Amino acid sequence: MQQHQYSNLFEPIMIGKCLIRNRFAMAPMGPAGLCDSDGAFNERGIEYYVERARGGVGLIITGMNFVENEVEKHNKGAMPCPTDNPVMFVRMARTLTERVHAYDSKIFLQISGGFGRVSNRVKPGEEPVGPSVIPHRWVNGMMCRELSTEEVKRIIQKIIDAAVIAKRAGFDGVEIHAMHEGYLIDQFAMALFNNRTDEYGGSIENRIRFAVEIVEGIKQACGTDFPVIMRYSPKSFIKELNHGAVPGEEFLEKGRDLPEGLEIARMLEKAGYDALDSDVGSYDAWYWSHPPMYQEKGLALPFNEELKKVVNIPVITAGRMDNPDLASKAIAQKQTDMIGLARPLLADPYIVNKIRTGKTEKIRPCLSCQEACMGRLKAFLTISCAVNPAAGREKEYVLMPAPRKKKVMVVGGGVAGCEAARVLAERGHEVELYEKNGQLGGNLIPGGAPDFKEDDGALVAWFKQELEELKIKIYYNSEVTAAMVHDTMADAVIIATGSLPRVFDLGKNEKVYVAADVLTGKKSVGNSTIIVGGGLVGCETALMLTKQGKKVTIVEAMDSILSIGAPLCYANTEMLKDLLRFHKVDILTSTKAVKATECGLVVAKDGLEREIIADSVILSVGYTANNRLYEEIQNDVMERYLLGDARKVSNIMYAIWDAFEVARNI
Repeated sequence: MQQHQYSNLFEPIMIGKCLIRNRFAMAPMGPAGLCDSDGAFNERGIEYYVERARGGVGLIITGMNFVENEVEKHNKGAMPCPTDNPVMFVRMARTLTERVHAYDSKIFLQISGGFGRVSNRVKPGEEPVGPSVIPHRWVNGMMCRELSTEEVKRIIQKIIDAAVIAKRAGFDGVEIHAMHEGYLIDQFAMALFNNRTDEYGGSIENRIRFAVEIVEGIKQACGTDFPVIMRYSPKSFIKELNHGAVPGEEFLEKGRDLPEGLEIARMLEKAGYDALDSDVGSYDAWYWSHPPMYQEKGLALPFNEELKKVVNIPVITAGRMDNPDLASKAIAQKQTDMIGLARPLLADPYIVNKIRTGKTEKIRPCLSCQEACMGRLKAFLTISCAVNPAAGREKEYVLMPAPRKKKVMVVGGGVAGCEAARVLAERGHEVELYEKNGQLGGNLIPGGAPDFKEDDGALVAWFKQELEELKIKIYYNSEVTAAMVHDTMADAVIIATGSLPRVFDLGKNEKVYVAADVLTGKKSVGNSTIIVGGGLVGCETALMLTKQGKKVTIVEAMDSILSIGAPLCYANTEMLKDLLRFHKVDILTSTKAVKATECGLVVAKDGLEREIIADSVILSVGYTANNRLYEEIQNDVMERYLLGDARKVSNIMYAIWDAFEVARNI
């Protein structure tokens, strides 16, 4: 067998007595939308996990399963629940586990101890629960009631019952959710939240008794050979309640600091846990547990390297670990034993097989945008992926060959045009793509310019190689006219001409630029600049420039930044805001730009005007749809479609999803 550059990622490993064929684990993500009202996995859920097994991952960890609905109330059908209807759960889960095993993958069921103070949805008239009377994370003024000792023991017993059901259903082990991220078991373990005086409070031994009694009970009920692992965070990054610390910030840890985290890890191993699925962070510092693109890749590795020094059981590390060079190096340097992939397996279910066969250029990159995974999970209790519309809908969205081959003209080489062209060609259509510039990518080119947006550039590169492999004709530097559309005699035309930056008159001034020109390096801002507009583009431009040593001021007419445009995942917005504060970007809200001057910009707030001194002014006030060509041809072409920003200015997710929907049905 030929030696592979990433061969150490494909060495087998034991978790307890369970042999995992490689070092990749599908890290747990909430399986919302993947179960029915009985709490059993549905067909969509089965296809979702089987697709990742087919893609080569060695271990699948399912994501949280509830275990009871009396102590802590949950909406039925929100997440799977083995104890709700065990007969139905086993019936469906047995199909799931048998199909996963057919691909020589293992699968663990993640069993939840509950949310506590971080519950997303609290019904009117109900109280959230907690280890003690503590403030709720999301609802100001709401307090959690303290669980009784009997209620704690009931949850523990229900977790044990769920593990027994999981074993019967064919799962190879269970993961306990979680002494991580600030969930209920984690709240018991932290002195910050646990003020109890019974056997579950006080000393560190008592605070982790919840977790210890769980593993002891499962081992007794399921046998010592049945693996039990813990989702764990050795450090919380809680600066104060509801506020986290950004990378590089000096602060006093109010949650779990690393020394205590290492001590608890030793105790968990001694108690009988077979592995630690470890990251860092908490709901109070959510951008560590769910890292956006502003976090470095492999952010948990330094902490898990310390963890490995104090435990002998395997350590699994997730958190932007999709770079195979980083992953292989982490294994080699004993920073971790396994690589956890969550969002990257949404973007590309076959990432493991592509790494194994040396086809890394074919990996569809995860953008860490969290639009369709965390964003839709929290808002709509469903999971998907911005760059892969079929994630969570594998069987429904499988691409079928076109019943009749058509000639399709695609105008615009942004993400919508590229995705439409890709899907059309996959289905057997003859596709020609026209791009007015000399490269593909559209607004992703300036949007991906900051160093923390490297995966945006990777997505453009992925589209380019996919279209080349599909032998799609691409006409660069070709601005299409209505006459050209008619001359092609295409059966269908897709207009994906994107959007243009909005501008408004600040007076004649040669030092007023649009953000796209600054991001791409066409314009130099000097040593100081004022950004007019505090949306996503404006804030990311500010972060890029301030990291380059520029003095940056944001002027926003609304009463807060990041308040206009598509909703962003909470972790992304909070980290971006915290980073701007940390880097001392001046943010002026409820402030309007009046006119540019030779020295800077006149702004107005509450009827008072003043001048801000700066070398340049950057306009970042949104985009307008560029749909002129569509309006010219819409009554002359029988089958025509308007996609992406040209239809409605939005985000990458909707550009790709709409393109996929239209192209799969032509």
